[in-house]
Order: sequence, then structure tokens, then C-alpha cells
Amino acid sequence: MSVFYAPEIQQDAATYTMNEDTSKYCIQVLRHEKGDEVLLADGRGHKITAVITDDNRKKCVVKIVSSETMPAPARALRIAISFTKNASRIEWFLEKATEIGIQTIIPLVSQRTEKEKMKAERLQNILVSAMLQSQQFYLPELQEPQAFEKLVKNNKDPQRLIAHCLPEQKTPLQQVMQPAKDTIILIGPEGDFTPEEIKLALDEGYIPVSLGDTRLRTETAGIVAVTLMNASCA
Repeated sequence: MSVFYAPEIQQDAATYTMNEDTSKYCIQVLRHEKGDEVLLADGRGHKITAVITDDNRKKCVVKIVSSETMPAPARALRIAISFTKNASRIEWFLEKATEIGIQTIIPLVSQRTEKEKMKAERLQNILVSAMLQSQQFYLPELQEPQAFEKLVKNNKDPQRLIAHCLPEQKTPLQQVMQPAKDTIILIGPEGDFTPEEIKLALDEGYIPVSLGDTRLRTETAGIVAVTLMNASCA
């Protein structure tokens, strides 16, 4: 069943009118018509079943049939990752991380970060599209960019991890993960974190972890980290 994003929907609403873009996609692209049953997601965990009562391609109206709250993740998985100059690579990461099941994404500004600014609206749309495509009902939170030092010192997640490339003792991520704990992992830029940044993180209680035997691109490291974290908590 098709899933459409309805961020403004009220839980006690009897009907809902899709915006023009969603209406066009629903009626013109997917060829839905009056009487078809669809699903709505507000990004806050509500799975809403509805029936199309007006198949207007600019203002599609649906009647709410039922609504249920999907179980929230038992623990928070967060990733703080340095964005790359190549926008398409970080957009790919956002899409795939959402499909896998990340809850929070924090653009991390470290000393070697290549790109500090982002097109928030475009990135948000990528997250929404990936949530709908994978038929999830919780939209990941994309936070404002944060400076490395500030994040490292202020974050209070019970489990704090850092993946870096220096030849120091590191434990495979899957061996470190404790499923019941909220977790954040730091992924550096193409040039890696500086030795000073790594030392600061370790001094603040971050555990150094390995993502495998090969050196990975930033966005690949992010996907491996999200996959391993999610698998360890399944």
C-alpha cells in the first residue's frame, strides 16, 4: 500500500487534504483514484489508514479510517558525521542511513571538514522520501551542524564511540555495542580526525572502534557504522 507524508495531520482529524506535490504524485504518477486505500505517515510514529474521497490532482482529500502508533525504537542511534564536498555522496548516505534505521544525524564540523553548510530543505526531503520508500513511520532528526569540541564535551549518551584511522588499538564496533544503550558514533572527514581531536574524544570517554580492515570513504564508513549499530540492537 502506498505511503504518503502528512506532517500537519491532526490525530483527531476525520479527513486530510494532501498538499499539491503529494496530490500530484498520488493521483497523476501512481494513478490512485477515488475509493483507493492509502497510508499516511506524519513522521512521529503514527500509521494512518485512509481512503481517497476526492482524487483532485492538486488537492487530494482522504477520509481517515484508522490510526495506530507504531512502536518507537527501544534505543536511540545517533551518528555525527562530517559532510563531504561532494553533495551527492552525502545525500546517498542520508537516504541509505534512513532506510537502515538511524534516528538522529548530526553534521559534524571538525578541523578537516570539507563542507560546513548544507541545503537543509533538500536534505530533509531526502529523509522523508527514504522514510516513505522503506515504509517507516519515524522520520530521522537532522540536526544543525555542530562543532566537534562542543559535541564531544556536551553529549551525554551512555555509549559514545569514535571511528578513526590512526594505527591505535581499536575494538570492532559490533563487539562494543550494548543493545540497550542510547549510542552516538563519530565519523570523520576524508582526512580523518586530527590526533588532537581523537585525544579529546578519548579523554571524554569515547571508545575507539574499528569498522573493518579497509580504509573507507566518509559516507561508506557512515553506512557501515549505522548497519552494524542497528544489527547489534536487533
